Amino acid sequence: MRPVSDLDSASALRVTGPHPARGALTVPGDKSVSHRAVLMAAMAHGSSVITGLSLGEDVQHTLRAVAQFGVVTTQEAPDRVRIEGPIRHEPDDVLDHGNAGTGIRLTAGVCAGIAGVSVLTGDVFLRRRPMDRVAAPLRLMGATVDGRSDGHLAPLVIRGGALTGITYAPKVASAQVKSALLLAGLTAQGTTTVEEIHPTRRHTEEMLVEFGAQVLVEGLRVTVAPGVLTGTAVCVPGDPSQAAFWAVAALLCDEGDITVHGLYPGYGRSDFVGVLERMGADIAFDQTTGTLTVRASRLRAVELTAEDIPGIVDEIPVLAMAAAVAEGVTVISGAGDLRAKESDRIASTAAMLRAFGVRVTETQDGMVIEGGATLREARVDSHGDHRIAMTAAVTAACAADGESVIDGWDSVATSYPRFADDLMRLTQTRACPLA
Repeated sequence: MRPVSDLDSASALRVTGPHPARGALTVPGDKSVSHRAVLMAAMAHGSSVITGLSLGEDVQHTLRAVAQFGVVTTQEAPDRVRIEGPIRHEPDDVLDHGNAGTGIRLTAGVCAGIAGVSVLTGDVFLRRRPMDRVAAPLRLMGATVDGRSDGHLAPLVIRGGALTGITYAPKVASAQVKSALLLAGLTAQGTTTVEEIHPTRRHTEEMLVEFGAQVLVEGLRVTVAPGVLTGTAVCVPGDPSQAAFWAVAALLCDEGDITVHGLYPGYGRSDFVGVLERMGADIAFDQTTGTLTVRASRLRAVELTAEDIPGIVDEIPVLAMAAAVAEGVTVISGAGDLRAKESDRIASTAAMLRAFGVRVTETQDGMVIEGGATLREARVDSHGDHRIAMTAAVTAACAADGESVIDGWDSVATSYPRFADDLMRLTQTRACPLA
């Protein structure tokens, strides 16, 4: 683990444990759905009202970005925004996406269809993440895309307009790549088809239909026809990826009992529930009401392969912690894309596990976790990754004996600003900034 910097210390959180996690809650609006709702509302003709919007910094960056296109955004409540589309011109300033990988990649697809020049950037962590997986197909559609390291890294400079639809098969299963191409395809000549190697989440396909687009899904093939979107009302449900932290919190300790209400039941968004069921968890997800219930259970090891990863790509850190207390050895493979997330999420997850006393072997595309660990107090470096920080926090509160410190806690504001408050309420732990 790297030395703790002054910046890390300033944003550290101290958490005491162990305490059982018990109670009910709602989680922030789905971050992935929120990004897409904002961008499609900006592209659409007329007024759109989005309620339940994620309050995290990631989505706020996307809101600020669409305003640069001449789109009027009116914040009617903390989680309610009115957007008057369509996009009127090329952005009049640099589009800063902060730490939002989804935001910058999807916005790149929008910019590819706009005549003029767009410049997209982000924070130090985002500027390390690969952009070529989006840049390459957008170039094939006719956009000019330049960036650092031969176009692989942000800042990106996109000269858009006059696109031609293509058929493209991404080498990596990625809902972000698929979504960027489908958004670009709305302004292209001819249809745009994405052929996936594994099925990924269908937020974009579902929402495009809500906004009036023509979308055809045939197995692993998704096709969009060029067309004009129409403003509509969007209600963003709760984020299942955020609920996964509370699910595992209930499983890390005796007497855990958690209920999460109002979650998004969309395709591929609750796959972590199936993984925990395979591990023996007492867990249930009502697809009709979006209610998740979890109770303390005895867990067993599981094997996760490339076919599992697209549906749990955001939940790997917290599922790895569940594996740490399960009986047996858990093997995760086919997850090499995690090295290009907010952090190298394989390395940072393994480092977090070791800090808490777990025996783990890092592999090129995953890790091997020895279960049955007795978790100890730890100091954990989040590496600017909100999912590492939140996993460490529920572990410290529910399973580690003593006082733990999570550095880089400010990263959590990107997706779940009130997380520490919910943690204290549900576990009765003490969670406070490090003096």
